[in-house]
Amino acid sequence: MFLRAAIVAALLLALGCTSAPPAPPGSIVVGMTNSALDMDPRVAGDEASQKVHQLVYSSLVQIDDKLRIVPDVAESLEQPDSLTYVARLRKGVLFHNGRELTSADVVYTFRSLIDPDFRGRTGAYRLLGAVDAIDSHTVKFTLKEPFASFPINLVMGIVQDGSGVGPARMPIGTGPYKLTSFAADDRIVLSPFPEHYKGAPKNNGILLKVVPDDTMRGLELRKGTVDIVVNDVAPDIVAQLRNEGHLKLVTAPGTDYAYMGMNLRDPILSRVEVRKAIGFAIDRGAIVQHLRRGLATPAVGIVPPMSWAFASDVFEFRHDPAEARRLLDQAGYPDPDGDGPRPRFALTIKTSTSEVYRTQAAVIQHDLAQVGIHLDVRSSELPTLLSDAARGNFQLYTLQFVGVTDPDMLRRVYHSRQAPPAGLNRVFYVNPQVDGLIEQAALPGDDDERRALYVRAQQLIADDVPYIPLWYRINVAVSQADIHGVTLSPIADFAFLKDVYREPTR
Repeated sequence: MFLRAAIVAALLLALGCTSAPPAPPGSIVVGMTNSALDMDPRVAGDEASQKVHQLVYSSLVQIDDKLRIVPDVAESLEQPDSLTYVARLRKGVLFHNGRELTSADVVYTFRSLIDPDFRGRTGAYRLLGAVDAIDSHTVKFTLKEPFASFPINLVMGIVQDGSGVGPARMPIGTGPYKLTSFAADDRIVLSPFPEHYKGAPKNNGILLKVVPDDTMRGLELRKGTVDIVVNDVAPDIVAQLRNEGHLKLVTAPGTDYAYMGMNLRDPILSRVEVRKAIGFAIDRGAIVQHLRRGLATPAVGIVPPMSWAFASDVFEFRHDPAEARRLLDQAGYPDPDGDGPRPRFALTIKTSTSEVYRTQAAVIQHDLAQVGIHLDVRSSELPTLLSDAARGNFQLYTLQFVGVTDPDMLRRVYHSRQAPPAGLNRVFYVNPQVDGLIEQAALPGDDDERRALYVRAQQLIADDVPYIPLWYRINVAVSQADIHGVTLSPIADFAFLKDVYREPTR
């Protein structure tokens, strides 16, 4: 806590912010759950900081609604050979201090991310060997080995050449907004940047207001002291606000993926029949309808449905307790007393202390009891839960992957060499055929060929059931009735706020 306080104090000193001034009239007030921690996009990986970066900085490329990489500050991104990517920059893109963005800024940004002494988000750039300027508006990226998913790593805010490192600096980007003030754990005030290369914002600024409590965010929307909240209103409160009819709701399919992981080294869970029985026992439709209030859809796998690499023809669970019982019998776990109280066996599930997830675990507990499985629910704070998952200290656990955009996530989660700490294969899944398909799909090649490889990998993974897919989140924005221009991308980024405006009072 002392270190965090020191960082915040340094930031406030650097920005000259001893108190938070009010936002200019006409600003859009956005409710946030957490405060941003760092204004440097190369350093901060938390969601709140990244939302700010999306408004203050620009990236070479961006993610479209099909989760493909498309140009942004880069006019084009070419791949002349398997190890080389060439980005050609737009001309006339200005930083907030009036200087034009050039190759030197891009080189500075990405060279820092491959500097072994740089303490930031360097892990994703382990395959990047060199970054060089060909001319003032052309940059060459050289990889250490072929990797077709590398362009996703170019979604990174470009900082100005020589601007320094860490949070205690004035952020200077090329985004549609400039930082005016930052009061940690309270608010961030952003003012429009009229010279933005895609045009000036349609509003007079953005105020990002930290409101940590779910109920209070709903109350502030009701009072009109917050204009919009994106994905940070609990489903029950969203349902209440919808029924009241005074606020506007905008929804769109999202990429967040909720699942139940199963330790495949566990003697009981190592049996695929048991894993499938658990999946058939869980009423995911009830979870979506009642717990998520319809703000989700049943999931089939980690690659989201809007992705170009999504496989629709995979094994998918339905709610079928009879099939669950049959599979448990087949696996050698008969019910010892029929409909009596004695279970076939007992398992433990770990989940977070969040009310939504504890309730979800209770629903799963009830469903498994109906097929003769006793489930002990243990909740803990998120850092403890993540630690247990990474160490394999679980039988079952529930978590959520946020912002899944690239099918290479299949490698990080399911490849046999990606067990922690190397990757996210927390359940110890091993399938050599899946490994081979993922490795081949990661090589440069035709998109149709790569998609076919990813589809086959998803089919095999679904058959093996290392996870029970639960649901995909539906993104939702709740706003005041006079707020217009709200659109939601699959990753629910904040870039749309540039085009949000308040209808003038007549």
